[in-house]
Amino acid sequence: MAWWEYVITAMVLLAGICAFLMFTGFTTRFLSSRTDRTAESMYGDYADSLRKQRRYARRHGGQSQDEETRSGKVNTPQPKAPDKAA
Repeated sequence: MAWWEYVITAMVLLAGICAFLMFTGFTTRFLSSRTDRTAESMYGDYADSLRKQRRYARRHGGQSQDEETRSGKVNTPQPKAPDKAA
């Protein structure tokens, strides 16, 4: 192989690596872009009907969320007390 073939081969490899890095960076930024949709706004698109949710909750020994809300037994997480360092 002549010396210029080594140079061309190195340039092609370098261009391929740069193209790969640019492409993966672009797709990462594109796929992880910010959105104004939240889990709550998308849940309605995929949720079972209220009847199915209640039936599932009853079969598994719990209550559905709307039953908890009506009964006033909603469990809200309590903040943890800070640890006291000795």
